[in-house]
Amino acid sequence: MNIKFVDIQRQNNKYRKEFLLAFQRVFDEAAYTFGPYMEEFERSFAKYCGKKYAIGVNSGVDGLKLSLIGYGIKEGDEVITTPNSYFGTSMVISNINAVPVFVDIDPTTYTINAANIEKAITKKTKAIIPVHLYGQPAQMDVILVLAKKYNLVVIEDACQAHGSRFNNRIVPVGETGVFSFYPGKNLGAFGDGGIIVTDNAKLAQDLLYLRNDGSREKYIHPMFGYKSRLDAIHASVLSEKLKYLDEWNEMRRKNASIYTNFLQKIPGVVTPQEAKDAYHVYHIYTIECKNRDKLQSYLKENGIEVNIHYPIPIHLQEAYKQQGYRAGMFPITEEKADRILSLPMFPELTEKEIEFVCKKIKDFFDSFSS
Repeated sequence: MNIKFVDIQRQNNKYRKEFLLAFQRVFDEAAYTFGPYMEEFERSFAKYCGKKYAIGVNSGVDGLKLSLIGYGIKEGDEVITTPNSYFGTSMVISNINAVPVFVDIDPTTYTINAANIEKAITKKTKAIIPVHLYGQPAQMDVILVLAKKYNLVVIEDACQAHGSRFNNRIVPVGETGVFSFYPGKNLGAFGDGGIIVTDNAKLAQDLLYLRNDGSREKYIHPMFGYKSRLDAIHASVLSEKLKYLDEWNEMRRKNASIYTNFLQKIPGVVTPQEAKDAYHVYHIYTIECKNRDKLQSYLKENGIEVNIHYPIPIHLQEAYKQQGYRAGMFPITEEKADRILSLPMFPELTEKEIEFVCKKIKDFFDSFSS
């Protein structure tokens, strides 16, 4: 049996007619940039998230960058985030010459440890970017209280958390959040794409300029901007997919439950834990174990694609070497980086396939005890 880490083609095959019709609409009108299909999706996604505004952009990374700029984060400002995330989260902070300040993660949820954020706040701190990692929301109640206390901007990195909820509120829980529509996401386009959702009217207006060369009217540029637009073809497809997002998330949660029921019986395997007040949408299903690298090789030999999110913590990446970071500074993140392994996860994954993955994991650990 061969099992992909994410099998996008299964979804494409099942919804082929809807997706092709979405392409056809844009093709027939040749409305490839901006236009009604992008606006329709922006309205729909804003409503889904319970926000007033949505601004489509080229990627989740661009969404984070433009949000920071829109909020006035500038050179030398400090932005608190986590070292356990995709590199792009901190990269955009550095790209605008602000300073990422890392806070270690909670050992059970892998998201930023909200209890340690206050100790990292200084007079230079201007913003917090909590990451809703793997589909699990960060502890937003604590984070928002701190932000209000110290007058900080909060930009929620929800790039892996489409439809995730905290205290029964869909993320972003605060004013502003950013999503990625990379193809493998819970809500994925057929290429790169992203969106910013917000309740801040001024930010929304500024973002409309920032994403389009500083312009909202052709050849009129009242400010400097960037080229970062969500293509209409992607927006049209995303409008179709959005109808199924909640259903797909429930399928992911069911698959996660099947995994956990099997794997929690295997000594040495730690399964994901859903935080209190959280609705985890399992963009990624990650386990912890010893002999991770050997298990990874064993599963690949048996036709099972697996992944590691993320093998090198951000603070230990070469790009941050000159900023004084070193091994041991964020011990929980570093420990998890040596132990975590991400298993196949997508809505169409079958129970038979999950059982096969779990059996192979059991066989691997049984070989050590025999």
